[in-house]
Amino acid sequence: MASQDSTSIRLFRNDALEALTHVHPLVPLLLWGPVAAVLLWRSLVLDGLSPLQLVPVAAAALLVWTLTEYVLHRFVFHFPARSRAGKWLVFLFHGVHHDAPQDKTRLVMPPAGAIPIMALIWGLFGLLIPAPWLQPFLAFFIVGYLAYDYLHYATHHFPMRHPLLHRLKQHHMKHHFSGVPARYGVSSPLWDILLRTTGR
Repeated sequence: MASQDSTSIRLFRNDALEALTHVHPLVPLLLWGPVAAVLLWRSLVLDGLSPLQLVPVAAAALLVWTLTEYVLHRFVFHFPARSRAGKWLVFLFHGVHHDAPQDKTRLVMPPAGAIPIMALIWGLFGLLIPAPWLQPFLAFFIVGYLAYDYLHYATHHFPMRHPLLHRLKQHHMKHHFSGVPARYGVSSPLWDILLRTTGR
């Protein structure tokens, strides 16, 4: 079982590379919040969409976010690598979090990892979603991502006494400490329930 202390594990000997693996919790909001705001502004002002038209787009984007979160967590961050390089990459992206789950500077995604992943996802959505719906979809997808980041941070560092938030906290803590490979949803248990990975 991984230690629950706040000790940080060094990943790189090079100080500059090591710094890229740490991030203050406010950084994702400061980086991605303005991007989402500009995309929504463009949708409403330049493309002339109404707030009512954005409601189903928001619902779809948030749903797609929860699936993306689940797929990345289950199949990428917990990939059963066999090679030494593969195991190191899995550890670099996520294994380090399991070995030091209370490390406050590694609970939200650093820009060095988030920007390339978001660029790939953005390109994929650009192939699938026509204008003028792409920009608001991406904006609400980013909102889903930010909700995930801050729910994840709160899960590890706050009591989360509200019944719904407390259930999310328990769900994620079991992912860390039950010893069962399950419960990959952080912001929602929906896909764990539908795909039967609740570990029951």
